[in-house]
Amino acid sequence: MREITYAEAIGEALSQEMRRDERVIIIGEDIGPYEGAFKVTKGLWKEFGNSRVLDTPISETAIAGAGLGAAIAGLRPVIEIMFMDFINEGADQIINHVPKVHFMSAGKLKAPLVIRTQFSAGRSTGAQHSQVLIPFLMNTPGFYIVVPSTPHDAKGLMIESIRGENPVVFVESAQLYTTKGPVPEEEYTIKFGKAEVKREGGDVTIIGISNMVQLALAAAETLSKTEGINAEVIDPRTLSPLDRSTLVASLRKTGRVVTVEPGPRTCGIGAEISASLMEEGFDWLEAPVTRVACLDTPAPFSPPLQEAYLPSERKIIDAVKSIV
Repeated sequence: MREITYAEAIGEALSQEMRRDERVIIIGEDIGPYEGAFKVTKGLWKEFGNSRVLDTPISETAIAGAGLGAAIAGLRPVIEIMFMDFINEGADQIINHVPKVHFMSAGKLKAPLVIRTQFSAGRSTGAQHSQVLIPFLMNTPGFYIVVPSTPHDAKGLMIESIRGENPVVFVESAQLYTTKGPVPEEEYTIKFGKAEVKREGGDVTIIGISNMVQLALAAAETLSKTEGINAEVIDPRTLSPLDRSTLVASLRKTGRVVTVEPGPRTCGIGAEISASLMEEGFDWLEAPVTRVACLDTPAPFSPPLQEAYLPSERKIIDAVKSIV
C-alpha cells in the first residue's frame, strides 16, 4: 500500500468528500491560494474555487459563526481554526452555540459542522501557540472529539466526521503532519468510540493520546528490550465518545495503566481516563493509575525548558517501572 503523510491524508479526505458531496465546503484563514499554514488544503482552491473554499479574514468568531450558519442551512462545512489556542477567540460561537443549537431548538436544527484545529506543543511556538485545550472541549457536552495519531486514522476519521450529523472537533497534532503511513486510496470511514490496540502486551497498559501514541510505542519497545516488560499500547482515537470498554478490558488483562497526554496534568485527559478506570475496573488494579503529562505551567519557548516540560520516552519508561 502507498504511504502518504498525515497532512496529505487529511487533505485527501477533504478532496474526496468535496467531490462526492457538493454540500461540503471549507472555511478558514489562508486555506485558499496559500493552501493552509500547514499545507493540508493543498490543491483544494485550484480544484473547487472560491465558492467552496472560503478564505476568511482573521476572525475566529466569524469563521465559526459562518460555519454554524452554513450547517444549519443544509451545507456540510469544515472550518479551520489555525491554532487550537485561537478557539478562545471564537469561544462564544464554538462553545455557546455550535454544540447547543440542536438542544436549544428542541431537535429542530442540527449542526453537521467539523472544526479542524491543531496544537503545536513541542514546536517551540511559545505559550500562546502551544496550548492543548482538549479537556476544555471534553467538558463541553455536545461535541464529538477526534484525536487521530496516524495518517490512516486521520483520513478515515475525517470522512466519518464530515458524513455525520453532529458537530465534531477534529484535533490534529502539528508534530504529526510530516509523518508517513499506509493509507488506502479509496474512501473509508472509522467509527467513533472505537479505540485501537496498537501493540499487544500483558504487563502494563499504556494509553497514548494523539502524538503521544508514537512515544508510547517507542517506550514499549525499549521496555521490552531492556526490562523484559511487555506493554500494551492503546490509542483511544476519539475522546468523546471514549471507548471505555476497550480500556477496561486491557486493564483487566494487565492490572496496571499509564496514561500519556500532550497537555497539562491537572484536570487533564489522563485524569478523566483514570477516574473511569477506577469506577469500572477498580477490582483489577494492581497499582495506582499513573499519569505522564506536561508540567502545570505555560508552555516554554526555550528548547531545553520545553524538553523538561513535555512528556518523553524516558518519562514513560520511568512511570511504567514505578508500577511494575
